[in-house]
Amino acid sequence: MVRMSADERRESVIRAAESEFARGGYHGTSTETIAKRVGVSQPYLFRLFPGKKAIFLAAAERCMDDTIRSFEEAAEGLEGEEALHSMANAYVKVIAEQPERLMMQMQMYVAVAAAEAEGDRAFGEAVRAGWMRLWDTVHLPLGADVNETTTFMAYGMLINCLVAMGFPPEHRVWEGLYPSARFKGRLEK
Repeated sequence: MVRMSADERRESVIRAAESEFARGGYHGTSTETIAKRVGVSQPYLFRLFPGKKAIFLAAAERCMDDTIRSFEEAAEGLEGEEALHSMANAYVKVIAEQPERLMMQMQMYVAVAAAEAEGDRAFGEAVRAGWMRLWDTVHLPLGADVNETTTFMAYGMLINCLVAMGFPPEHRVWEGLYPSARFKGRLEK
């Protein structure tokens, strides 16, 4: 049996944490659950990360990095309308194939609100920094047009909400979305 390095183990913790936090949220997921999923003890988990908040923030950063990479790859060499539709198609594909990423995004936003209600602004600043990297990634291919970027991000949040609430692809709520943002048919296997 090959032993994992600390970096490999850290990576496995981040992936497991992303999955667990996506399901249970920050407050509903224990570090014990994450440790068990990875096959390590809690003390070992805390040698890799100073605490639950650090684990969550690492998972949040990974979620944003993966989403950003999806948009960058989709928009490569494109701009304007072509970039918009390519990024929309890429995002819809990610949601269909990796629904945990969508749920992790939603959990991140809820966790920020909860942390700030408890007086923890640093938590929100870290998540907002990732979101701003996402904004900037979309903004440039859309011609650095604030209105286009706002519309794209607004459609994305609407899609997030509709999918998270479980609206089926054939539901009428999807009809108002521009064609590349429609989820219709993408959830059907």
